[in-house]
Amino acid sequence: MFFDSLKSKFVLALGACVITASAAAAEFPTRDIRLIVPWPAGGGADAISRKISNIAEQELPKSIYVENIAGAVTATGLIQMTSARPDGQTVGVLTYDSVITLPRGQMVPGYSLDNMALIARITSEADAIVVSKHTGIETFEELIERAKENPGEVRLGVAPKGSGPYLSAMQLEKLLDVDFNVITYAGSSSAEAEALLSGELDAAISSLGDFSGIIESGDAKGVIELSSVQNKTYTDVPTIKSKGHDLQTGSFIILAAPANTPDDAVATLESSFKAAYDTEEFQTWLAQVGVTADWLGSDGVEAWIDELQAKTFSLMDELEL
Repeated sequence: MFFDSLKSKFVLALGACVITASAAAAEFPTRDIRLIVPWPAGGGADAISRKISNIAEQELPKSIYVENIAGAVTATGLIQMTSARPDGQTVGVLTYDSVITLPRGQMVPGYSLDNMALIARITSEADAIVVSKHTGIETFEELIERAKENPGEVRLGVAPKGSGPYLSAMQLEKLLDVDFNVITYAGSSSAEAEALLSGELDAAISSLGDFSGIIESGDAKGVIELSSVQNKTYTDVPTIKSKGHDLQTGSFIILAAPANTPDDAVATLESSFKAAYDTEEFQTWLAQVGVTADWLGSDGVEAWIDELQAKTFSLMDELEL
């Protein structure tokens, strides 16, 4: 009799735990969601993250707030994300450096993609070369001609060594037999935009979307996009493929949560961000800033990253980077 009573209590307790866990999952999120952007405010990744999260939170009972935590080529912010409680309440933004530069260099102890639960890829965007209006350069051909006439003098701004833009600069030098004065910037593309404005740089490599503000103001001009597909927003910027060269590099935005985040929480986040992605508001905004919408859900992101790493690391080996 005693054991029957004890068994009944155990079953009731177990049932209560299941109900409590189910209720917790159903109530997610229970507080505002922290979205860590590992770059300073003002760059392209920051703008895209803020725009989609502002729309996505309309699908949720709580708000999403962006926190910029820059440093160590995105590792500082993302390690904070992976160290957070895996309950879906903290999300991080991954860019090219998070997926390629950091894993390749193994430069930051404790940083690993294995510590993350991937949610979705939101955008992809080709790198491009923009020139400062101070140079008087109007075309890609003029830029290359000036670089050949003045070896090592044309100042070209890129992200740090190992980044996509840095690789692009190395490939361009080899492909076109030119020698740029390559200057690296540890911050986001906003630092390069300021350098173009001040005349500190002659040109820079990043996405057209990252430089949309100074392009629109006329302070900079896109002269080439490192892609084979014409940008539908910047139709006056030719592709490098149209110039007879095959070179494609670029960045992207991926969302991730700490590893071991419950599947239900990941699914809720993915669903909310997908709903925001599909809105006319977000799609129109992306087109205005020249960024390509490129959704890939949680079921395909990991395989895509594996393929990208294999291809890019092979290229780095060739360039001895």
